[in-house]
Amino acid sequence: MPSDMPRTLLGGLTAAEFLRDYWQRRPLLIRGAFPDFVSPLDPDELAGLACEEGIEARLVEEHGPDGPWQVSHGPFDEAAFSRLPEHDWTLLVQAVDHVVPEVAELLEHFDFLPHWRLDDIMVSYAPPGGSVGPHVDQYDVFLLQGSGQRRWQLGGKVADDAPILDGIDLRILERFSVDAGADWVLEPGDMLYLPPSWAHHGVSESDDCMTYSVGFRAPSADEAITSFADYLGEQLPASVRYTDGGMTPPADPTELDDAAVTRMRALILSTLDDPAQLAQWFGRVMTQPKYVDQLVPNEEPTEVEELVAALQDGEALVRSPGSRFAWRPMDVDRATLFVDGDGIDCPLPLAQALAHGTLLDADILQQEGATALLVALLDAGSLGWAEEYEEES
Repeated sequence: MPSDMPRTLLGGLTAAEFLRDYWQRRPLLIRGAFPDFVSPLDPDELAGLACEEGIEARLVEEHGPDGPWQVSHGPFDEAAFSRLPEHDWTLLVQAVDHVVPEVAELLEHFDFLPHWRLDDIMVSYAPPGGSVGPHVDQYDVFLLQGSGQRRWQLGGKVADDAPILDGIDLRILERFSVDAGADWVLEPGDMLYLPPSWAHHGVSESDDCMTYSVGFRAPSADEAITSFADYLGEQLPASVRYTDGGMTPPADPTELDDAAVTRMRALILSTLDDPAQLAQWFGRVMTQPKYVDQLVPNEEPTEVEELVAALQDGEALVRSPGSRFAWRPMDVDRATLFVDGDGIDCPLPLAQALAHGTLLDADILQQEGATALLVALLDAGSLGWAEEYEEES
């Protein structure tokens, strides 16, 4: 467990104990995970974000003007909120950590999990009765109560083919029954961990109920197979083909016999079973930004001398909001630095420094190959000047 992680975060469990006994296995209610927690956002600020272009936001009304469980997508205007009743609706805003530094700081407490597994922090607001219905998510999530009270009820792990309500833009379970003892009201600072496929239902118990959902990404098998095959296909020469040299004459020339299927299977498996290529693909896919258009490349290329002078004058570079970094060793001296879906061969210490670095100052210039790589990442939009982000926030 990182030394700065409060023991309260996992209810007194160590990181190893939590990962062994709960992660992807069973839920965990943690009272007082964040003692004396004060929400970094208030409802008006969250509503303001939902009105901005480029922010993914949804409004869920249990009794909407167009029918039950009506879902509207942002950006919204003030009129959308002024017409709402005093109960039974929810505002959901995705990736708030990308735009609000104080929300992003919450992620520092989750260093016991790989950074590349993180998806985003979604923040929800609901007046009394606000809910999105009983449902199942296919990812791990920590539900931190930010303000007010929310009642959470769990219904156990459900099958992939569990029936859902038809005709609405939500995957609400057709049937939901509460497990014995799995009915809790969370107060600010309380947190509930849920593994994938666990049925749950959250309903606001009070005014100004806000919940911070820290979600973790995991590609599905169909997505992974398709993506990896596409990645390999871009690199394979056209000469790598099905072959059947030395075959015996077929008993029936119209039959697709077992020998032919075996040869094709061997071709496919030998192509796919490449651990080095798999690692390169995996690093790229797990560092792809949630929103590609959030990374804005520089219009004018950065001059090396300009970057060095700025760092030596005390300026610092930071990771752009929403940008993702990871690294993987290639040998004792080299590594692949994965940045926003790309893989870059560089010295191992430099890859580690960039993947871990929050503020990159002049000290980074001492690393072999740092200057050219910093210029490339700055021009690609993966890095930015700390001073500029401070002014924006």
